[in-house]
Amino acid sequence: MRLTTKGLLLIAIPAIFELALLSGLVKAQSDAAQAERWAIHSEDVLRQTTAILDPVLGESVALRGAVLVNDAHFVTPVAVWMDVDRRIDQLAELVADNPAQVERVVAVRQEVQAYRQWSDRVQDMLHSGRRRDVLERFRDLAQSDVLDRFRAQVVAFQSEERRLDTVRSSAAEAARERQQWLVVAAVLGSLLFVALSVGLFTRGVRGRLVLLTDNAGRLASNEPLAPIAPGRDEIARLDLTLHDTSRRLLEAERIQARFQADLARRTGELARINETLRQQTQENEMFIYSVSHDLRAPLVNLQGFSKELIRACDELRAAVRESSLAAETRQRIERVVDEDIGEALHYLQTAVLRASHIIDALLRLSRVGRVEYRQQKVEVRDIVPRVIDAMQGSIRARSAHVSVDELPAVWGDPTALEQVFANLIGNAVNYLDPSREGRIEIGTTPAPPGVHSLRIFYVRDNGLGIPAVALPRLFNAFQRLHGNVAAGEGIGLALVRRVVERHGGRVWAESKEGVGTTFYLSLPEAEKHSVAQSADAVVVSQAPQVAQSRGHREAHYLRALD
Repeated sequence: MRLTTKGLLLIAIPAIFELALLSGLVKAQSDAAQAERWAIHSEDVLRQTTAILDPVLGESVALRGAVLVNDAHFVTPVAVWMDVDRRIDQLAELVADNPAQVERVVAVRQEVQAYRQWSDRVQDMLHSGRRRDVLERFRDLAQSDVLDRFRAQVVAFQSEERRLDTVRSSAAEAARERQQWLVVAAVLGSLLFVALSVGLFTRGVRGRLVLLTDNAGRLASNEPLAPIAPGRDEIARLDLTLHDTSRRLLEAERIQARFQADLARRTGELARINETLRQQTQENEMFIYSVSHDLRAPLVNLQGFSKELIRACDELRAAVRESSLAAETRQRIERVVDEDIGEALHYLQTAVLRASHIIDALLRLSRVGRVEYRQQKVEVRDIVPRVIDAMQGSIRARSAHVSVDELPAVWGDPTALEQVFANLIGNAVNYLDPSREGRIEIGTTPAPPGVHSLRIFYVRDNGLGIPAVALPRLFNAFQRLHGNVAAGEGIGLALVRRVVERHGGRVWAESKEGVGTTFYLSLPEAEKHSVAQSADAVVVSQAPQVAQSRGHREAHYLRALD
């Protein structure tokens, strides 16, 4: 016989016995609980009956006292009868499962109504001064007392309820005794069947289980397993499974060794690639710096010689005026000097200044990747108002309204993040639509499901907006969409992207031309980083020292914008 079949039989026989005892125990417990509830129910019914009887008797006493003293102003409050009627309704609900008691409740209600009518007539006669008629009614009451009928109905109801309570109490006591006997039988029977099952199951199985346990220990210790135990039952199958598992573990160890070797090889390749990228990045930065440095000398020469040409033109213009040349010739020379040469020199100086700005932008863009950040907890709710305060001049000039929601703390470099928000807010201010009132909103939005370590901020405006075709290249360097609206080189958003990505986040935008633009950026949440990280961070500032006055601070921010 298979172990499962034997085990099922050994379990099924005592289980059936225990289920029978358990069902009887549950039934007895249910009967006892039901009897207890009925006993409590009877107490509630009797209490409710008393609550009906007492107000009516009290009213009767009060009415008789008023008759004795001839109180013509005595009036039974309507609230008394309303309360009695409400309690009768509650009593009817309590005994709704007993038709006989429901009929008695109906009779009680009728007697209460009859007594109330009698009481109302007596009070009417008192109010009209018919004391003799009142006394006559009380003499008639001696033969057929309506109050006694009401009391008799209540007493009959209570007697029946007490009888039911006695029956239910007896049933509860019997259920409790039956429950106790079943508990004793269940305990003794369970002990007996457990002892019998243990004896039958361990006989003839213990030795094979010992061998199986030894093989399991050998498998855990990575030692060779003993031969498979003979048999065709579950123990033999389990032992066979242990041997198969041992073989698979050995194979897995060989595969793991190959994987580790491959991982070490790939790690080395990745390290070499990273080193190559680092060198390429360093070479690119050195190239940008060298090119920028080499370009400045000819730009300075161009700027200087253009100024020399301007002075030469001024001297030539003065010499022409003082010369004896004909008026027509003198005017032609002055027109050439003022218009052709002057315009050419103006374009030359503008191009030199533009090239100088582009070189500065390249240097700023290259420095973003080299600067080491001072990582710490940054209160965004402090730096955003500071940025807005520094830009009040530009904000007032455009009649814009800026609103700031609650902003949580993040983890990063405070100076770098201040520059990020300065770029985004300044960008929103510069590209507001002058044809309507400007609105700028700074706040946060919930992170996507599954992302718990990042805070998502947004800067929203109702400005000119960005065409859909321009959104993919929005964060590329030297991209300008509204060049005639604000001055700049087009690297502000590129700087924002590099700073945010170095903080472990990302930046993106949603826009509709003519409606407005919303810039989103995700930054690491401050609570996810330990205080020790800020203590070990290298204290290096990314940007120049921020000026303390509002005018200096705004100028500092505007230099970083497009």
